[in-house]
Amino acid sequence: MNESMKLLLVLFAAIAVIIVMIVRLRIHAFLALLAACLVVGIGSGMPLSNIADSFERGMGSTLGFLAGIIGLGSILGKILEDSGGAERIARTLLTLFGPQRASWVMMLVGFIAGIPVFFEVGFILLIPLIYVIARETKLNLLYLGVPLAVSLMAVHCMLPPHPAAMAIIDTLHADVGKVILYGLVIGLPTAAIAGPIWIRFACDQTPTPTQKIFLDTNCSMPDEARNLPGFGITLLTIVLPLVLMIARTVTRGANVDGHIAQICAFIGDPLIALTIAVTFAYWSLGLRRGATMAILLESTQKSLPPIASILLIIGAGGAFNGMLIDSGVGKTLANMLAQSELSPIFLAWAMAGIMHFAIGSATVAMMSAAGIVLPLLASNPTLRPEIMVIAIGAGAIGFTHVTDSAFWVVKEYSGVSLSDALKKFTAGTTLASVVALGLTLLLSAVIH
Repeated sequence: MNESMKLLLVLFAAIAVIIVMIVRLRIHAFLALLAACLVVGIGSGMPLSNIADSFERGMGSTLGFLAGIIGLGSILGKILEDSGGAERIARTLLTLFGPQRASWVMMLVGFIAGIPVFFEVGFILLIPLIYVIARETKLNLLYLGVPLAVSLMAVHCMLPPHPAAMAIIDTLHADVGKVILYGLVIGLPTAAIAGPIWIRFACDQTPTPTQKIFLDTNCSMPDEARNLPGFGITLLTIVLPLVLMIARTVTRGANVDGHIAQICAFIGDPLIALTIAVTFAYWSLGLRRGATMAILLESTQKSLPPIASILLIIGAGGAFNGMLIDSGVGKTLANMLAQSELSPIFLAWAMAGIMHFAIGSATVAMMSAAGIVLPLLASNPTLRPEIMVIAIGAGAIGFTHVTDSAFWVVKEYSGVSLSDALKKFTAGTTLASVVALGLTLLLSAVIH
């Protein structure tokens, strides 16, 4: 057996270890990725001391960039949640577009409110409002829930400052501003096609008898009188970090000289942009509305423990990527893939999709796919790293089924059967993944 084949078998063995440990043995993804790193290091013949050094380097370099960003993003999302900002966005859009376009409204709400919050938080946060709309309009819960869920999933996988997207931006050395622009251009039509358009054909609008009972049991009217923040100030708070990061990219591309370029480069750095956004949120969604610093401190403290697992997974994912490079596995894979006639964009999409289907974690799937795709960028300078980031995110959207916690959140809160959740939600995310791939290929051809 030649050396190249041996290294490829090592890679397949590492991927198998990740899948078996997470899916079959129910071991935490951090430990599964750690075991995969050892498989790659030992299997490729790396000296034992180098294995530990490579792991520490990979994890440290990844978290050194991301730990602060993930923490700030979590704080911003918690303030939005506690202030009622997401509910304000939903209520205003419902008033503007009307209940008859509720599926489109929930798609837009998911896309906007999903920028600073995780999938599960966004869905659970807005599900009481979906219950009320469904009861008033006599619509099937999936007719409203699937557009929201697909939209949240698209934003979660493709748009910074979400942790996985930020992590692979760092891994592939992509420009965050360009990724945001591409993510918006591709994510919004993807969410529309796989959300309200898909569900119109896939789902009967009339609620099932089971759902009627479910709504009678779970539906409680949100308090209309409670003090919600204004729509404009909430929207500004959400999009502020994106605007700052895009401004950095635009001024850099326009070759703006002098102090303006320096200022934009500084405030557009992801860490600084999110720091500014959190500071603004403290005022716009907190102090301005009468909240005390003690209340804001409580929100901040509650936002941090849930990200511990995400930090460990992303750190271990960075270590796995570093191990692939240091062991020579990545270079061998890149040489083989470079000889393939398949599009690198398709390969990145397929790897993320297969990993998500097998593991059930979009974050782990994106981190694993980024490590495999990274050597391709080094060997093919014509590839745009920003396009590859979007391709990986597009792949991770799809095939959301029983191995993914997001699937069970949608199923249980929608009060539907397993088969209905698979036919409507899983099929919707798979359609979203395919649509996003097509749009990514089209965008690549346009900007090439």
